[in-house]
Amino acid sequence: MFELEAICGRARAGKLKTPHGKVETPCFMPVATKAVVKTLTPEEVREVGARALISNAFHLHLRPGAKFIEQMGGIHQFMGWGGTIFTDSGGFQLIRSGFELKVRDSGIRYKNANTGAIEELSPEKCVEIQAALGSDVAMALDDCPRFGTGREGVLESTRRTVAWARRAADARKESGQLFFGIVQGGLDEKLRKDCADALVSLDFDGYGIGGLSIGESRDEMLKALRWSAECLPAAKPRYLMGVGSAAELLNSIAEGVDIFDSAFPTRNARHWTIMTSAGNYSLSRAEHASVKEPLEEGCVCPTCRNYSRAYLHHLCKENDMLGMRLASLHNLFFVEWLVAEAREAILRKRFPEFRDHFLSGLPQKTETGEEE
Repeated sequence: MFELEAICGRARAGKLKTPHGKVETPCFMPVATKAVVKTLTPEEVREVGARALISNAFHLHLRPGAKFIEQMGGIHQFMGWGGTIFTDSGGFQLIRSGFELKVRDSGIRYKNANTGAIEELSPEKCVEIQAALGSDVAMALDDCPRFGTGREGVLESTRRTVAWARRAADARKESGQLFFGIVQGGLDEKLRKDCADALVSLDFDGYGIGGLSIGESRDEMLKALRWSAECLPAAKPRYLMGVGSAAELLNSIAEGVDIFDSAFPTRNARHWTIMTSAGNYSLSRAEHASVKEPLEEGCVCPTCRNYSRAYLHHLCKENDMLGMRLASLHNLFFVEWLVAEAREAILRKRFPEFRDHFLSGLPQKTETGEEE
């Protein structure tokens, strides 16, 4: 299921085998929350290097419905993506998206905005929904505390996360679908390690590391990440959820993370922020209006091969959808290129030098991203 090919320090290179192909790690998954990477076709997403996507089981359950997608042949056929698909449970989005809800030991009770009905998302329901969708990797329901929650609240969410993981593991049916638990525990070392230890005892196929990049500092994030990763088995994949800036990707790879996802590249692109190896810049600034060169010199993405920065600036000023699409293609290509280069550096035992050289060319300030 997971083959570890090389280790350089704590950084790892491997291959995750799924029903829809092997995914080389470290890897970055574009976010396809509602079975679409916003503004892009599956063919375009594959062209820029992505081999895995993540969709949101809860949102697809609300519309068009997991059973409907199952009748359409499953999520791969429904959205026309032949590669690997992860599905998140939706607990994170529920808590942060303004739903009228109550988190209880039985599950997350919420109001369905489409029907007005009061429903409950339970660990067992999440397993059922994701089985119907037919994703390659399903995530167990977890209780992610909001940033700034006190220790008692984090303790309660960690306890509930472990209890829900046990119920999800019991509800899981034999199939080719891989199943990951999610480590919580806020910024508390003991809670992080206790949660990781409890999930490892349930023998999941892999482990998500959640509740980070939601407001804490970079140093706090990396410490909590290290506490979590230290307790996870080396032979299974580690997935840091919701991280997509260049600096955070490289620093997290250095801590032993294999898989990432974030809406950061595509959401920034739709707001005209361009990602490059020299840092991010805003395409809306007047200085780009007459630049004949591409978004980034030397970039071979479809956008940079065919369009000037001046043209993209014009589309930005017109707020045109084509510009958002082309910027999204570039940003996704950049992130996919970055993790591929990191993988090669690990295989060549040169990752620390690669990371230090790359980060030396970036501004000191970094940004974080969340799901969309």
